[in-house]
Amino acid sequence: MTTVHRLLDDAFAGVDLTPEVQDLKEEIRANLEARAAEIEASGVSPSDAAHQAFDELGDVSALVAEAAGAPSSTDATATPGGRPAAAARYASTAQAMLANRVRPKPGFVVGVVLGALVVVAALALAGLGAARILTLPAIVVVALLVTAASAAGFIVGFSLSQETTTNHPVPSPRAGGYYLATGLSVLGLLLALFTLLEAFPSWMYLVAGVFVVPGVVLFVGLGVTQTNRKKAWFREVSREHGVVGDRFDRDPEAAARFGIFTAVIWVSAFVACVVVGTTAGWAWSWLALVAGWIVFMLLLARMLFGEKPRTTAAPDDKG
Repeated sequence: MTTVHRLLDDAFAGVDLTPEVQDLKEEIRANLEARAAEIEASGVSPSDAAHQAFDELGDVSALVAEAAGAPSSTDATATPGGRPAAAARYASTAQAMLANRVRPKPGFVVGVVLGALVVVAALALAGLGAARILTLPAIVVVALLVTAASAAGFIVGFSLSQETTTNHPVPSPRAGGYYLATGLSVLGLLLALFTLLEAFPSWMYLVAGVFVVPGVVLFVGLGVTQTNRKKAWFREVSREHGVVGDRFDRDPEAAARFGIFTAVIWVSAFVACVVVGTTAGWAWSWLALVAGWIVFMLLLARMLFGEKPRTTAAPDDKG
């Protein structure tokens, strides 16, 4: 229901959330979510269902203005809809964030803490097994690493599915994608690390690459297709106070190119890992993955910070 939250926050942007306005907002939210769920059940996509439910509700701005009290049309800080601009109500971004703060849900806090405990416990037991302090079969050590990677993925996916002060939550399917991408990547890296510590035979580097490469590619795919999650008040205040996003936010084409380059880098690193492992030996194959990581980080730095805005010199009027 991310689209419902986004549309509703856009409608209430710049409005003082008095108790009456907050009650109205939550009432409208419940109605929109229920109606959007009905429309979605008929086969409509979640985004289209949210927009259709919002359109059926009618003039939401009129309801907001009635609850909040519409300002004078001569107010210089008013938006085109007659509402005061959010940026005009806050002296700084920090003040705006404090005023719009969203406290973490108790269930989210408990879930993240439990997930972190699982990660620590699983890694500790796997480490003791790799160090031969505990007598654990290799399959048990692998199972512990899978558990740790899954818990790490849960923390990432669960966190992204929560509303924050500045961001809308991501939809559940996309949060699940981030969970899978994190789990695959972390598992691959852990397998490579424990192989380096001689807990597994050298050919396990190949297995690690099988997990790392799809995980990274999935991460990139999710990243370049992610829509703007920033709330309306934050976007407005950020523009007013000169807070800008990274290059990927400003240039979707650069984000797409980055995704293509990343896929090429990691597929090449995986192929090189196999070639090195079958020729020079698996003990050296992990260097191909390290080289791929280095090239990837250099590419990321280049894509985010390497290109400066171009300025065009004013024409010379002389002569």
